[in-house]
Amino acid sequence: MQRKVEAYIRRYNMLEQGSKVIAAVSGGADSVCLLHLLVSISRQFGLEIQTVHVHHGLRGQEADRDAQFVRELSEKWKVPCLVVCRDAAAYAKQHGVSVEEAGREIRYQAFQEAAGQNDKARIAVAHHQEDQAETILHNLFRGSGLKGLGGMAPVRGNIIRPLLCTGRREIEAYLQEQGIPYCQDSTNASTEYTRNKLRHKVIPMVCEEVNFQAVAHIVAAGEKMRQAEGYFERESARLWQEYGRTDIQDGGYRRLGIPAETVAGLPDILQGYVVMEMIRRLCGSRKDISSGHVQQVLDLAEKGTGRYFDLPYGVRACREYDTVWLEAGERADKRQPGMLLNNDSFSMECIAASAFREKYRKIPEKTYTKWFDYDKIKGTLSVRTRQTGDYFTLKDGKKKTIKAFMIDEKIPRAKRDEMLLLAEGHHVLWIVGCRISEFYKVTEETKQILQVKADGGEEHGR
Repeated sequence: MQRKVEAYIRRYNMLEQGSKVIAAVSGGADSVCLLHLLVSISRQFGLEIQTVHVHHGLRGQEADRDAQFVRELSEKWKVPCLVVCRDAAAYAKQHGVSVEEAGREIRYQAFQEAAGQNDKARIAVAHHQEDQAETILHNLFRGSGLKGLGGMAPVRGNIIRPLLCTGRREIEAYLQEQGIPYCQDSTNASTEYTRNKLRHKVIPMVCEEVNFQAVAHIVAAGEKMRQAEGYFERESARLWQEYGRTDIQDGGYRRLGIPAETVAGLPDILQGYVVMEMIRRLCGSRKDISSGHVQQVLDLAEKGTGRYFDLPYGVRACREYDTVWLEAGERADKRQPGMLLNNDSFSMECIAASAFREKYRKIPEKTYTKWFDYDKIKGTLSVRTRQTGDYFTLKDGKKKTIKAFMIDEKIPRAKRDEMLLLAEGHHVLWIVGCRISEFYKVTEETKQILQVKADGGEEHGR
């Protein structure tokens, strides 16, 4: 076991001589095994090891027991120990995430804080092959691309996963041979969480009824996916170097372009990677870019000049003659069509429906103050001008495009790109100064009401 893990560490250059290692130790079998293996090779690598245990404020006495166990085990093996106490439930409520996700974010924050600014510091976490298989399947079922299907990388930044080469049974057998105790987390047996359902139901069923080596095969497939992802990223970077264009426009904004013919001539899978490479170079991140965004950019390569739309990070995609451009930065014209506006003249307030009904018997008729069913809003609202695909809902439940509405209302073409919209994605709640979507109207069943005022709710001449 020790030779196997050491070889895996060397294969991926996880540790340097003299590295500081933050060992993430929950007290469970996986992390206890990881800590013991790190202690076993510490002299050989000259490691400075510190354990970090995160108490999430959940599970009551069981969590207290785990924290004390990690303290005592660290003391026994002469490793400094830091126990960090955080309130995962409060964090989840504050940030609008699940308690499971809150716990993960809290843990990695604590690990990074312990690592500090030390360039040689590494954070060792105890994910193993079954964890990898769960991650790959979870991402597959959610509709991930190659990156997600590759699962967890052995090394990501300063995070290392030395146990990805081992399975759960190997880990438990090793601890039994060495006579090392560990804690059992009662929540691991629950099927409330998606990962636990995969762990306790899906994967065992596949191993029993399809192939007993299913986990190993899933992990091997993930490795091939990571290799493919790496290849396509390198190839897209090469294509950008060969065909890409950089331009600085009046007003100081930067844009990157590539010939539409070049993009259209690439294999389908490479087209998307080239777009992502451009976004990465322009914004430094690709986190909020979906496959739908990428497809919109690729559609520009097939369509005529003059088309454009907006992406996350304040990026605009457009087609000018033979080139597809992505541009970002301060634009001289703040009112270009479809641009997201940081409009200080809009105010929003959430009101309990019961309090609202005590004040008003019916919804007031006001042009620049509107009320909406807050519970029907699931995404982020934006105040912006129109975009292709914008629509609102009619009384009969049918959809009508904003373009068709403006034509029917005989709104002058010059004014259409100036009108402000309150929108959730492409579903427009309010065409400011005109009408609202029937879908978001307040009803008898409404429990919370969103009140929106434009320019304080007064007539503002638009």
